[in-house]
This record gives sequence, structure tokens and C-alpha cells, in this order.
Amino acid sequence: MNRKAASALLIFAVIVAFGIFPAPSSANDQILSVDAQSAILMNMNTGKVLYAQNPDDHIQPASLTKVLSLYLVHEAIRDGKTSMAAHVKVSRRAMKCEGSRMFLKRGQRVHLDDLVKGMAIVSGNDASIAAAEHIGGNVPQFVKEMNVKAAKLGMQDSHFMNPNGLPAKGQYTTARDIMILSHAYLRDFSESLEVHSMPDYKFGRRVMHNHNRLIRKDESVDGLKTGFVRAAGFHIVATAKRDNVRLIAVVMGARSISVRDRETIRLLEEGFKMTQREPLEKKTRPA
Repeated sequence: MNRKAASALLIFAVIVAFGIFPAPSSANDQILSVDAQSAILMNMNTGKVLYAQNPDDHIQPASLTKVLSLYLVHEAIRDGKTSMAAHVKVSRRAMKCEGSRMFLKRGQRVHLDDLVKGMAIVSGNDASIAAAEHIGGNVPQFVKEMNVKAAKLGMQDSHFMNPNGLPAKGQYTTARDIMILSHAYLRDFSESLEVHSMPDYKFGRRVMHNHNRLIRKDESVDGLKTGFVRAAGFHIVATAKRDNVRLIAVVMGARSISVRDRETIRLLEEGFKMTQREPLEKKTRPA
């Protein structure tokens, strides 16, 4: 062995001996990156963030906005201000919504329960407007309540301009804020997962399929919401439960549905691996 090789070997031995190469200790070390603008993963049981990639980048929320609208709907029901059986009259404004719809008709009377399913499963923009008018009296008042609630929940980097997430100037959020919202929604209204996990929904003669394809791909995934706007890309907030551990993953700004779904499953899988290692790591630590 020449002098240069021996010197390099000695340096390497010193580095290893003194632990200058740290062992991977978080999901960031193992996942490296998610193929999307931003992402965040949380263990809902502990509140621990397991992975974060550009979690505070501003981005249009798209239909993830509906999670906040649904929070306010469920809150109004819980507080006795309305009920799932309430009849809601569809306005012209609701009927004229573009994008994902339930195809509501002006003057039609619809149970609030149907609107909730329309928002959660098929991302109905028309259902969101109808629900907002029912809960808030009118859309501007409901949007005001949305922003007040967002602030109370700790969403410090978000502002909403409508109840459905259609593109609007001044409307933005972050992956971290969506995670905060989703955690609060699942904590306060866990029964909502019964709707979010439905693969299909029949309204009138139409059978509509859940936009969240992950509930069909992974049996542990039971919610929550997808979104898309051309300027921001494809979003999802997904929750999955295995062995009493519930994770929440938020992926925003993916370039396609397939990329979004693939990266979200990868994120969840890595998160569950981490939670499986945690008890072993605690046991092996010196007292």
C-alpha cells in the first residue's frame, strides 16, 4: 500500500470512529425527495412530522379547499345549527359552477347529506357553493368564516377566496397548513371518513366515482381529498391507518395524477416503516 492510500484509509477510519457520518434518522434521509413541488408527512398519533419538502411554499389550494368547507359544515351540524337531513335550495350561482360538479339544477332542493357526499367524493364545486350559502347565508360570509377558522386552527400561511378552490387571485395555502387542517378535521370529525372512503356515490341517475384513487389501490387508505388547478398541478391529502397508526400525507404540485398517486403511496410506505422502527429504537437506547 502506498503512502497516499494509507493516509486516505487512516482519515476514513477516523471519520467512522468519531461518527462524522451520521446515520439516517428521518424520512428525509431515506426518501430523499418527492416528485412534486411540496410535501409533508405526519404521524397523527404523535403529531410528529416525519418528512417535509418545501412545506411552506405558497401554492393554490385547488379542491383541497373543500376540506376547510367541510370542516365548517360538520361544525355547524355538531353545534345544532343545521342537520344532514336539512333541505338546501340550489341557487343560480351554485348551478353555474364550472369544473367538477354534481350537476345540480337551480331551484332543486337537496339534502345537506348529499351535498357533503358531493363535496367529499366527487369534489362538487356546485355542492360547495350550495353548502356555503346554506351555512353562511351567502358565499362571502362563509368565506369570511373559512378564513377565521383557518387562523384559529393555526393555518398561518393561507388565505381563501371561495369555498371550492376554483382559481382566484389572492387564494393560497401551503402543504404544512393543509396538514394542520386535515389533522384537525380528522380529529374533530372522525366520522367523516365514512364518506371519504366511499368508492362511488349515486346521486339521481348518476353514479360518480371517488376522485381519490388511492382508496382502491391501498386498503389502508381511507381518505381524504384530491385537487387540481392548471397553474399549480395535482394535489392530494391522503390518510392511511395500519396497526392503530394513522398517517397523513400531503403532496402538492405534482405533474400528473399518476405521479401524485405514486409519490403519495411511497411517502406513506416510508412513514409506516419509520413508525415500525420507533419502538425498537427506544428499546435499544441505554437507560
